[in-house]
Amino acid sequence: MKVVASAGNQDIAMVYVVEFPGGLVECVEAIQPPRTREEKWVLMISTLFGCPVACQMCDAGGHYQGKLTEEEMYAQIQYLIDQRYPEGLIPSNQFKIQFARMGEPALNPAVLDLLTSLPERVNAPGLLPSFSTIAPHGTDAFFEHLIDIKDSVYPRGKFQFQFSIHTTDPDRRDELIPVKKWDFQKIAEFGERYYKTGDRKITLNFALAEDSPVDPGVLLEYFDPELFLIKVTPLNPTYQAIASGLKSYIDPEKGLESYPALQAIEEAGYRLILSIGEREENRIGSNCGQYVQKHLLENGGLTAGYTYQVVQPLADPE
Repeated sequence: MKVVASAGNQDIAMVYVVEFPGGLVECVEAIQPPRTREEKWVLMISTLFGCPVACQMCDAGGHYQGKLTEEEMYAQIQYLIDQRYPEGLIPSNQFKIQFARMGEPALNPAVLDLLTSLPERVNAPGLLPSFSTIAPHGTDAFFEHLIDIKDSVYPRGKFQFQFSIHTTDPDRRDELIPVKKWDFQKIAEFGERYYKTGDRKITLNFALAEDSPVDPGVLLEYFDPELFLIKVTPLNPTYQAIASGLKSYIDPEKGLESYPALQAIEEAGYRLILSIGEREENRIGSNCGQYVQKHLLENGGLTAGYTYQVVQPLADPE
C-alpha cells in the first residue's frame, strides 16, 4: 500500500488517498468533538475499487474496478493505527471501524474474512465494527454468514449494523439508489433473524433530501421499533448530489423541533437519532458520501465541501 495524498486537520479528521495494484481508494480517521480520541475514534475504510451502485448523493460511486482483498482492507486499518498508536494498543473506549468509505461492502466476500479475523489483529478493547449497506440483490448468503459472525465474534452489542434507506417511498428509493435491492419486507425479515437479545438495534439510515418522505406509517408496517432505530442525517455536500438536484431536508443549524415529520417518528415509538456531524468534516471531505478524488477530478467548485488543500506527496503527520 502506498499513500499518495492526504487532506484534513489532524485534530478533527484526515483523509488519505492510497494506492494498491488494483487502483486508488481512500481511508479516513476522525474524532467527533467534543469527544476525545480516547473516548471515540472512527476509521472509515474502502472495500471496493470504485462502486457499481452510484447512489445519487455519493461521490464515491461509479468506475467500479473490482474488490479489495482482506489484506488490502486491513492495510488501511493498520496504517491509520500506526499514525496514532504506533505501539499497537488502541485505548479508545469506542474504536469504530466503518466499512463505508468507498464501495458497497456486501459485494465483497473478503469483508467477512476481515470481520472474522479483526479482533485477533488489533489490540483494541473498544473495537466496534460498523457495517452499512443498501442491501443489494443477490447478497443473501453474505448476510446470513454475517449473522453467524456477529453472533460468534461480536456478541452483546459489539457490532453495529445499518441499512441505508433514505426514504420510505419505494419509487423515490429506486431513484436515489439505482440498483436492484431488497425491498422493505425482506429487510424486515432479515432484521428478525439478525437481532438477538443484547444486540444493538439495527439502524435505518436516512440521509434525508427534500422530496424524499419518511412516513411513520410505512416504517411501522415493516420495522418493529423493538428491533430497529431511525437515524436521520443532513445530506452532505457532494458533486453528485448537486448533479442530481438534491437538497438537504435537514439544516445542521436547526434542532429536532424544527421537523414535525421527525417528531412523528418518535411518537410512533422509534428511537430517533438526528445525527449532525462536525461541519469541518464537510470542508475536509471526510463525511459519508464525500470523496476527495472526485473533487480533484472536478477541479473544485463546491464551496460547502472539500475546501482543504490536498497534499501531494504526503506530509508527515504532526
